[in-house]
Amino acid sequence: MTLPDERYRAVQQARRLLEELLDPKKTPRVPNIVRQRARGALRHYPSDWDMDRAAAEIPHVFTKHLDPLYKMVKRHDMQQRLEEDVEQASKQWALDSKGECDL
Repeated sequence: MTLPDERYRAVQQARRLLEELLDPKKTPRVPNIVRQRARGALRHYPSDWDMDRAAAEIPHVFTKHLDPLYKMVKRHDMQQRLEEDVEQASKQWALDSKGECDL
């Protein structure tokens, strides 16, 4: 599961990748069609201003930085929910395989 600060960084890193694809000095063997598609994607890609605004408006989706303690607690909660989901799915699978499912 992805935390808001990880999502924010992923968007920023994707923009840097697209920008690098446009620079023949950084990516000399990239075909022109890839450069053109990267240019097209960047045309409407969120700017730093857009990302800062998103972080301010929807911090549960995009956040520049999370407090380390909050991040640790959030990761623990996410891991616990994932384990509960896996346990529930395993129980359901066991029921389904016995033919006891209400479908």
